[in-house]
Amino acid sequence: MLQVVSEPREIADHVEHVVEGVWHWRIHNANIGGAISSSHAIDAGDGCVLIDPVSLADQALAALPPVEAIALTATCHQRAAWHYRRELGVEVWLPEGARPGDEEPDRRYRAGDLVAGALRALHTPGPEPAHHSFVWEADPGVLFASDILSGDEHGRLRFIRAEYQDDFAETRRSVERLLEVPFGVLCLARCLWRTLTADHEVTFLKGKEKTPGCKELAGTKLPAPQWQHNC
Repeated sequence: MLQVVSEPREIADHVEHVVEGVWHWRIHNANIGGAISSSHAIDAGDGCVLIDPVSLADQALAALPPVEAIALTATCHQRAAWHYRRELGVEVWLPEGARPGDEEPDRRYRAGDLVAGALRALHTPGPEPAHHSFVWEADPGVLFASDILSGDEHGRLRFIRAEYQDDFAETRRSVERLLEVPFGVLCLARCLWRTLTADHEVTFLKGKEKTPGCKELAGTKLPAPQWQHNC
């Protein structure tokens, strides 16, 4: 199970441009043993929506469009949401049925809802029951797949380790369903890179079952990354 943890103390000092209207930042989060926690923002037109935000330095936050909402994929990614709600006066969205966090959200959403008027919610259980991913349907289509996949510096996909999942078999099924979603950019909770779903050929349930959370997705074929960040 993914633990509900309070806000990390680390602060990201800059944002990185992903594609038009999408930004990324990350920290090494001491609450989870120094592993990377990634956050994103999208330009929703009248302002930006923060996705699972960790704290940003004031100057870096000011470089983004004005924040109009915060979207959380699960309670375990509450991170800096509550202090930004107080500081910026914006609403926080959390899945219906999510475990209690440090504070109560302003809005609840379900699968299929348009969160903060910009992000389509996709139910991706496995890490925990009320766990979602988001797709931003603007061209080229950006999929924010939270805590079900990670990647390495070579652009290879990996499952998040099984011990960090409530139901690892359900996580695999969630990933399979995401392959049916049209997108051109994949953003993960542990890293990100550009990929095209048309080039995906994924065979699941192969490899050494004794370490199912570590192994690569056997048969995954990805185009050469156009850009990437080490995770």
